[in-house]
Amino acid sequence: MDIKTKIIATIGPACDNADMLQTMVDAGVNAFRLNMSHRNESSKRNLYSLVQSLKMANGQHPCILTDLAGPKIRIKEVNKAFTLEPGQMVTITNERGADKEHIRVTEGIGFTEVSEGAKILINDGRIQLEVIETESQHSLRCRTEIGGPVEARKGVNFPGIILDVPTLTEQDKTDLKLALKEGADWIALSFVRSSKNLDEVLKIMDNAGKRLPVMAKIEKWEALNDVDAITEAFDGVMVARGDLGVEIPAEQVPLAQKHIIEVAGASGKPVVIATQLLESMVDSRTPTRAEVSDIANAIFDGVDALMVTGETAVGKYPVDVIHTLKRVITETENATLSGRSSIPEEVSKTADAISHAVCEIALDLEINVIMTMTHGGSTARMIARYRPRATVLALTPFNQIARQLQIVWGILPIKVTEYDNVEMTPDVCRSVLDNRKIIEQGERYVITGGVPLGMPGTTNYLSIQRY
Repeated sequence: MDIKTKIIATIGPACDNADMLQTMVDAGVNAFRLNMSHRNESSKRNLYSLVQSLKMANGQHPCILTDLAGPKIRIKEVNKAFTLEPGQMVTITNERGADKEHIRVTEGIGFTEVSEGAKILINDGRIQLEVIETESQHSLRCRTEIGGPVEARKGVNFPGIILDVPTLTEQDKTDLKLALKEGADWIALSFVRSSKNLDEVLKIMDNAGKRLPVMAKIEKWEALNDVDAITEAFDGVMVARGDLGVEIPAEQVPLAQKHIIEVAGASGKPVVIATQLLESMVDSRTPTRAEVSDIANAIFDGVDALMVTGETAVGKYPVDVIHTLKRVITETENATLSGRSSIPEEVSKTADAISHAVCEIALDLEINVIMTMTHGGSTARMIARYRPRATVLALTPFNQIARQLQIVWGILPIKVTEYDNVEMTPDVCRSVLDNRKIIEQGERYVITGGVPLGMPGTTNYLSIQRY
């Protein structure tokens, strides 16, 4: 593994065939995002089979991240050729049809609490309205601040307004059940507002008898007020800068992104940055300097993975996008992976102390390989939290755990045969080293894991071996 920051690519019409996707994997893609906002059920099912036909260097197929569409609010009905002028009054509603004074939005949404000066933003903020009066729980009277043509299906955002909205739509529930059946590795939950949004997802998983890690997409203003609890509850977080950049002022997005990365890092949870990383490459083979700087800064801040969306889904140059990402990651990591691993503010658990000690020992003794024995992935994630320079091999007997770890910073997951006791650990590690040929005879390496075997969160074992 020559880079540690992982790459997630979105599948779309520009790359939805096996040859193109395999080329992208060979170029550096670790995981594919399946966007449930589009396609029918049969086409979605085919995407799972498509990704499962691909091969990575570690023998696994890429990780599958299923992105549930969530309760996106859109304009459902508007008069033909409807254009708002500055100062014009209009009512946003979902309890009546559209006319020259009303725009109908997604049904089933309630406006629970409206802050003074609250805004309604249409089409990614191109049209801006100020709420003047709450006519009912389903209708808001507004004055146009920035006008323009209003079209059906465009998204609507409500910063400053607490919405009564379901965590999952009926389509989301169908897509989640399909993901559990067809082999998803991660679930991304859109429009998360609080840590409690996880409950409904877990209920469906438990009814299906299968738990997958769930990633919270931070893209609503309410989520920023609950980001600590959200990060604690979910298995990972994604900074979805598209809607987030509409929900809050654009100049606040970089600070929000930095804060979310810090919170996730402190919790040992993977964090993904998404949206407009290389937007110019939808139509161009080369990125802008600003885009390259944006990516590098995310790596400096400690992101686990970078996710491209439209760049690979509908762009003209999906493979060039991956090559560009990899080059930027390589250059940035070469400049940053030279110092000592960070010391946590507080080490209160044995697992944290062992994980940090492993990284410090590897640095002090100039050891280049750390091998983690993990059944659930927690040992590997804790090691990654401290950003070691050494290569981290995560050895697990479970294919799905290996795939789930493919989006975690610095982890090279490897499927091994089941082992019964800790005495077998050195032999399992040596067998992997024999096959991989990544160190020379006489070199030292570190092994860490948990005893008893198979119990998550019990990292308490550390051993230095010589190959």
